Amino acid sequence: MADAVSFSFSDTIAGYVGRFDSESRLLRLKTSDGREFDVSLAGDPSAELVRNLDEPYIDASGHIDEMLSPGRFLFVYGVHYPEHGGRFEAKRLVFLGRGAEDYRFEEASWWVKQIESLADFYIRAQFGDGPVDFTEYRTEIRLGGDKTASHVQETDTISRLVYGMASAYLLTGKDEYLEVAERGTEYLRKHMRVVDSEEDVVFWYHGISVDGDSERKLFTSEFSDDYDAIPMYEQIYALAGPIQTYRVTGDIRIKNDADATIRLFDKFFKDPEQGGYYSHIDPILFSADHESLGENAERKNWNSVGDHAPAYLINLYLATGDQRYADFLEYTFDTIADKFPDYKNSPFVQERFFRDWSHDTAHSWQQNRAVVGHNLKIAWNLMRMNSLKAKPAYEELAKKIGEIMPAVGSDAQRGGWYDVVERVKDGNQEAYRFAWHDRKAWWQQEQAILAYLILNGTVGGDAFLREARQAEAFYNTFFLDHDEGAVYFNVLASGTPYLLGTERLKGSHSMSMYHSAELCYLSAVYNNLLINGREMDFHFKPDPTNLPDRVLRVSPDLLPAGSVQIASVEIDEKPYRDFDADGLTVRLPDVQGRVKVKVRLRPVTS
Repeated sequence: MADAVSFSFSDTIAGYVGRFDSESRLLRLKTSDGREFDVSLAGDPSAELVRNLDEPYIDASGHIDEMLSPGRFLFVYGVHYPEHGGRFEAKRLVFLGRGAEDYRFEEASWWVKQIESLADFYIRAQFGDGPVDFTEYRTEIRLGGDKTASHVQETDTISRLVYGMASAYLLTGKDEYLEVAERGTEYLRKHMRVVDSEEDVVFWYHGISVDGDSERKLFTSEFSDDYDAIPMYEQIYALAGPIQTYRVTGDIRIKNDADATIRLFDKFFKDPEQGGYYSHIDPILFSADHESLGENAERKNWNSVGDHAPAYLINLYLATGDQRYADFLEYTFDTIADKFPDYKNSPFVQERFFRDWSHDTAHSWQQNRAVVGHNLKIAWNLMRMNSLKAKPAYEELAKKIGEIMPAVGSDAQRGGWYDVVERVKDGNQEAYRFAWHDRKAWWQQEQAILAYLILNGTVGGDAFLREARQAEAFYNTFFLDHDEGAVYFNVLASGTPYLLGTERLKGSHSMSMYHSAELCYLSAVYNNLLINGREMDFHFKPDPTNLPDRVLRVSPDLLPAGSVQIASVEIDEKPYRDFDADGLTVRLPDVQGRVKVKVRLRPVTS
């Protein structure tokens, strides 16, 4: 098709500098998969340095020639003209650091500053300049932080906001963030929690609809995929924020809620015969096979099996060290390693199943399609679990996903990671087809970043580090909203923000600070402690009497044994020495009331 590109269009090229001729103004770029492009800089393009949220524009237009050194990775946005075999003229260059080997997002404080900006945005959006009053909370938040006319409060989005605020406190120690996390947790317990004393379980409403001083409980899901049912993932994510808060405060009521919700999972969602967890139960009989569930009856999926770990279960284990949670994690990851790979048929894992684990390839929107981020999420969490209990199956699958995915799920031309693609090719197709579009979602970039950071930080490998840096570069260049604050939901393939429909929102059924804050928290942990050998501070505020034997567990994540130790501890801003440096625990003083604990962790050089 000689005339296939016989028109001009604008686009982005992500690549490494091969050479630059300052006289001809011609730049040779090599993409991550080895293709080379000639880029003309004759039109005097602008240039800038990537910047964090709340940072001013940093102009680099006067330094282009000296910064285009061989091997440097950068983004070039320009226009393709269909003349003389094709000509690409640059209009904008984005450099990732001042030096050729510098990446600003690897600065020690980059992700900490970013989570602060996110937290400040969502506090302004939800509560303005007034007190933290969750009766004012709304699920839907516009691009600039304004609220929509919808007065629905979804349980999961409150929990996700709480998660973000608790994570921000862990990294900064700022009390205003913990106040939001604790008030949000109390609001969830008072308004969204249902204690079933007869069954000895807790479950959570989908949300409430607020009308003035009155509220109407929304028992079943209002979301189209799960309408009129109780989906497992909503119950899972109801725990995400409270459990992250529990890590900070040690509030035993939160742990009790989690244990009661886990009893709900085991009593009504778990399949004791075939294994795993069902994705939905009906709201009357709490049955997974009731005909009212339609195509969701007796189904299992990634969310019902795998989402326990990142949403709450790893954090619950980190806070307690309880073997029951370690066993639950092992059961989860054994199931994933056994049931999800399908490499005889596709480079993507299988995500939806019938009761007997046969593949459900005709379900709703998913059909036989892959969510790219779920593959990466599996790799990331397998490596976390491998640090708790190493198994060859965990590491082998994680590495395999990490090695396979760039060629089938990433955009080697522009950078970033795609959304949903067909799991198999049809006929003579050379590429896996997009299900609907080639846009890129913020949360899927997170999964790629964390997967490749932890792979590099645990098993090493320059290829994994390169993938991590490329993913971090795309996210920090194109997803940060420097005009309104926080991050965009979706961008076009080129990195231009996509601002239509619900994807225009900063708060929705799918978005409420969780993934963006999780990314900041764990990117800081992996970059500093596992990869770049830098110390980090973490903050807690427990009541010692709430903790068994007054022992506070301070491990920031499931990291390889012996890779991190406590360097120092302060309690109420005074040095404190009763801690187990290698065990990552602090024995708190025998006092009444809450204490502020600051723990400095340092990497252990192998």
